[in-house]
Amino acid sequence: KPARLLLAGEGGEGDQDGRGESDTRQERHGDKRRGRSLGRMARYDLSLAELSELMSTWGGPAYRAKQVWQGLYTERPVDPWGATALPKDLRARLEGEPSFASSLRLAHSSTSEHDTTIKWLWELHDGAQIETVLMHYPDRTTVCISSQAGCAMACGFCATGQAGFERNLTSGEIVEQVIRARAEAARTGRRLSNVVFMGMGEPMANYANVWRAVERMQGDIGISARHLTISTVGVVPGIRRLASESLPVNLAVSLHAANDELRNELVPINRTYPLDAIAAACELYVSAKHRRLSFEWALIDGVNDRGSDAHELAAYARPLGAHVNLIPLNPTPGYLAQGTPYRGVRSFADRLLALGINATVRRNRGTGIDAACGQLRATVGRQPAEGVTVAGPRRRVAPHDKTAPQDKTEPRDETAPQRETSPRRGTVTRGGTVTDGLTGASAVPNSMA
Repeated sequence: KPARLLLAGEGGEGDQDGRGESDTRQERHGDKRRGRSLGRMARYDLSLAELSELMSTWGGPAYRAKQVWQGLYTERPVDPWGATALPKDLRARLEGEPSFASSLRLAHSSTSEHDTTIKWLWELHDGAQIETVLMHYPDRTTVCISSQAGCAMACGFCATGQAGFERNLTSGEIVEQVIRARAEAARTGRRLSNVVFMGMGEPMANYANVWRAVERMQGDIGISARHLTISTVGVVPGIRRLASESLPVNLAVSLHAANDELRNELVPINRTYPLDAIAAACELYVSAKHRRLSFEWALIDGVNDRGSDAHELAAYARPLGAHVNLIPLNPTPGYLAQGTPYRGVRSFADRLLALGINATVRRNRGTGIDAACGQLRATVGRQPAEGVTVAGPRRRVAPHDKTAPQDKTEPRDETAPQRETSPRRGTVTRGGTVTDGLTGASAVPNSMA
């Protein structure tokens, strides 16, 4: 299904503040997809004012609403009523009230060796499934969250994109992913420090709910806006709207190609918002926020890893002062192209550095637990995708291109991050793995993990 880009701020008549009528309606009551009504609200969909109004109808004192709010946002347990001073009868009523039900039911979880990466597959009230990934590092803990069930951007190297779009998440469904991740981090004595919108979906295509969730994370959960990153494949109205917001959140653009011909093939939305339009929007963001912009680049063997690709990327990134994150694309059965071998990744990074562009090669995380966006749902979810194959882009390494990686047969550096060599058969997997808190290659990864 095509992306509903009106949700990024392209409202029609009566769109006084950049939010179309459908944007506001969907923000409050969900959306209708495939004949389902998604009007149900859960505990983290309520604002404090709405909660206070509900408490007043129950006949309790006004301060009870603040106690309930504290249980939801500051006391951290997954069961928000277990650590508050609420009377027993009120706790019982809260537990039985549909408006205070949890949005997320655990369908499956996977944990990497040494417990550094945890991935959850959640089932929502209507049967839709989403994924959340928690990553621990020596100096920080990052959660990668979903903004939609499925994705309409149709990037071929992405398991979520291959599976298609179901619906937008409500702000509460987004926020609760962070609450659950924070509780798990606290259980092991860690503090959740970073949130990246790098899971399933295109955040800018669900802008109103994403931004409402951002405000809750900053104002009620207590995560600094500078530790929140919104990623996009290049939805220009959303980037422009982000530039006008009061909170200085980070922006990452999943680029993958710096010429329109190739990017049209890799990221189809580029036909609507080409590179020049994206650059202009990014310039507006950088000027308004004074925050470092990041570009994500999934290296695909013989497709976007040549010397000419490095020169195009450098020319595109330099005027914007952008930092480049390089992500080795892992081979998957759902996508026929292969990721660039590690030596080629290092070579590409060296070329960028020689051209004056700061670049980081991201570490692969969670390869063995289907931690890249969409993989776990495709493997063990409610409707596993089977037998879907997406042809990769045509190989672009010219026979006499001496700037392209030539040596594909030398022994690998065993200290370098390893690519998965034997993915599961019969499944559609995500191109890449979760890298430094960002979902891998095709997941619009982000640099602020």
